[in-house]
Amino acid sequence: MEEKLDFSLPEKRQKNAAANWITIVLLLILTALTGADLVLRPEGPARAGDATDSSLSSEQVKQLAGKLAQRNLHVRAAEVWQDYLSRGGLTDTERAKTMFQIAALLEKASLYDEAIEFYYRSETVAELDELKPQINAHVKECFEKLGKFSALRYELMDRTSIESGPAAGATIVAEIGPEKITEADLDAMIESNIENQLEPMAPFMSTEQLSEQMKKMLEQYKTPQAKQQYLQGWLAQEVLYRQALQEKLTDKPEARKLIDQLTRGALSQLVMNNELASKINITETDIQTYYTANKDKFVDPPRATISHILVDDEGKAKELIGRIKGGEDFAALAKEFSTDADTKDNGGRIETEVQGGSYVPGIGTEAELNKKIFAVEAPQVLDEPFKTEKGWEIVKVETLVPQRQKQLDEVRQQVMSMLTNQKSQDVQRDLIKQLMDKHNVIVHTSALGGTGEADSKEAPADPAK
Repeated sequence: MEEKLDFSLPEKRQKNAAANWITIVLLLILTALTGADLVLRPEGPARAGDATDSSLSSEQVKQLAGKLAQRNLHVRAAEVWQDYLSRGGLTDTERAKTMFQIAALLEKASLYDEAIEFYYRSETVAELDELKPQINAHVKECFEKLGKFSALRYELMDRTSIESGPAAGATIVAEIGPEKITEADLDAMIESNIENQLEPMAPFMSTEQLSEQMKKMLEQYKTPQAKQQYLQGWLAQEVLYRQALQEKLTDKPEARKLIDQLTRGALSQLVMNNELASKINITETDIQTYYTANKDKFVDPPRATISHILVDDEGKAKELIGRIKGGEDFAALAKEFSTDADTKDNGGRIETEVQGGSYVPGIGTEAELNKKIFAVEAPQVLDEPFKTEKGWEIVKVETLVPQRQKQLDEVRQQVMSMLTNQKSQDVQRDLIKQLMDKHNVIVHTSALGGTGEADSKEAPADPAK
């Protein structure tokens, strides 16, 4: 008879089963106790070690916080005050004052965003008349230190508003499907864009210089027209970006190659910026000295507005000049006799300004005529007609603005850029050479059709420049 193989497992003994059940019950009890401990434990900020322990009284905790603050250990002092809060039993007034203390300490530690949060917490718990003006001033200071000027503007609008209503900046300025873009969103986008523009200069500027420059750049977006123009540009880029994602362009090899190149360039520039920031310190004195020594580079050329009458022959042109000198109206004669269809109905007026040393709008590249325009006083008709390829020009100089020296405040960013570029060249060369040596780079000049001399480890020109 064929023997059958038995693959079944032997039954466990009843004694083992009972032991397993006991183990499971004990684990459940342990888990429950652990959960209860977590529930009963007072909430507090997660950190490496507790700032206080339960052996200290509330008064001793307050004394500890004060002592830490006196030693300029502002973050630790703030943590101790948070432990004090977690003990409970405080009135709303006491909690509000404690949160104000925490906010002030965080602000001293330059943790401005966290400080703002606790100032908000303080006034949310209890609006105290004695703290209100201080909170207003401190919140304003924190937003300025963070460089969040659009947020600051709306914050001030909310705090100074008499009537209750929607929060400042809540007006919807655009929609992309269900997504709403508010005025505050738009201002934040503009601010972020300016921060990106200033990023290459940031390592060489103090916090105060950076903040001041940002304020000046924000001025150009004060008008509704400027904001509208920025918004239109941003929306165009945004819908193109979303379309690219829908078409999965990021999966295409050419897209990945382009993104890789942009990433390499951006990271290389960040390394260079860090090196420059550690080696170059541009002071206000440096800026003023450079500006004074290079004032001729910061000049607005003279500008003029003109009107003209274009006729076919010299005789007619001289006749009309005589009639104008005799008192007849230039604009009326332009409408009657000018052959320039673009300007005659406007009395010969050319809207684009003429700049010194440049071409003459509406007439052409006529260096001699440009000189004559800036050699008279306005308003005045030039004594002689001027021959061009179009015919004979009678020119009246309507207004004249002389050359103007730009003030330092107007060109501070330009000066900063030029000065930084000048000072950074040596630092850039040294860093590239150092990294070439570190990574054992060898340039085979002979293979590239060079002089045929020995291979060189000399650093090539900086590709980031």
